[in-house]
Amino acid sequence: MRPAELAALSAAEAASAAVRGTTSPNPPVGAAIVDVAGNTVGVGATRPAGGPHAEVMALSEAGERARGGTAVVTLEPCNHTGRTGPCTHALVEAGITRVVFARRDANSVAGGGAEWLRDNGVEVVHPEPDQLPAPTLDPWLRAIEVGRPAVTLKFAQTLDGFTAAADGTSQWITGPEARRTVHADRAHRDAIIVGTGTVLADNPRLTARRDDGGEYGHQPRRVVIGTREIPAGHHLAGACERYPDIATALSKLWESGARDVLVEGGAGLAAGFVAAGAVDFVQAYLAPKLLGAGHPVLGGAVTETLYGAFEFETTAVRRLGADVLVEGRVPRRSRATGT
Repeated sequence: MRPAELAALSAAEAASAAVRGTTSPNPPVGAAIVDVAGNTVGVGATRPAGGPHAEVMALSEAGERARGGTAVVTLEPCNHTGRTGPCTHALVEAGITRVVFARRDANSVAGGGAEWLRDNGVEVVHPEPDQLPAPTLDPWLRAIEVGRPAVTLKFAQTLDGFTAAADGTSQWITGPEARRTVHADRAHRDAIIVGTGTVLADNPRLTARRDDGGEYGHQPRRVVIGTREIPAGHHLAGACERYPDIATALSKLWESGARDVLVEGGAGLAAGFVAAGAVDFVQAYLAPKLLGAGHPVLGGAVTETLYGAFEFETTAVRRLGADVLVEGRVPRRSRATGT
C-alpha cells in the first residue's frame, strides 16, 4: 500500500468505528477516497439499514475529485443489489481506478466485489490473509461466520477474580474512567444482555450514559434472559426484551437484525454462554483490589482440569485510570461446540 492509502485507511476505520451499532444488519463500513495527487478528498461510513453505503458517502463528498483516484475501504465493496445498488458499480461510474480493501466480505450474497471490479478494469489490492487494521468489522464478520450475533462477554473483577464481595456489594469495583469506557462501548452495540438474577439484584438501566448524565444518541436494545418476573418499579420492567434461554435469545436477535451484542451479567448467564460455545470476544476490566472471597465471574466450573480451560487470544491491553482493560478474541477451535 502507498503511504497516502494507509492514511486514508485510518480515516476510513475511524468513520467505521463512529457508526458501529447503527448499521445492523449491515456492516459498519468506512471508506475514503484518495485523489490522483494523493490527497484524501472524501470520507464516509455506512448509514443505517436502507441508507447509502460507505463508498457512496465517500464518493459524494469527493465529487469529481474521485475521478482517476483510489477508494480505500474497510470491507470488500459489495456487488449486490438490495435496498441500495452495488457499490462496485458506483465506484466504476465515479471513475475510480484503484480499490484497496482491508477485509474480504464473507457474505455469500454481497461478496464477489473484488472479482467484478477487476473484470471491469479496476486495480484491486487486498493483502492475503486480512492484514490491514479494520477491527471495528470483527464482530460483524464473526456474526456472518457463525450465523448468530457476535457475543462479547464483559465483566469487571478484582485482581483475584471476584465480581462482588462476599456480602454481594459490587459498586464500584472499577473507577470512573473504566465506567466511562463501558458506557461509550454500550453506545456502539446492538444489544446488552443480562440475566434475571442481575436485574433483581442490581436493578440496572442498561443505558449508555455520558458523564453529564445524559444518554448517548444511540441506545442498545435491552435484553433479559430468564423466566423470573421483573417487579414493577424496576428500571427494566416492561422496558426490555425477554427470552427464556440463550438459544432463543440469540436466534430472535439474529432474526431481528442484531449482529453485535454485549453480555454483562451475571455469573450464571456468563457460565451459560461459555458452556454453549457462544462467546466470541472478551472484555475483562481488572481493578487493583483484592477480596480473598466473593462472587466469581462464572457461576460454575468450565472444566475440572487446566487443559479444558476457556481460552482466548489477547488483542489489546489498555490502562484506564487505576484499572486495566484486557480485550480478547475467542478462536473458533476453542469453543465448547468444537467447531
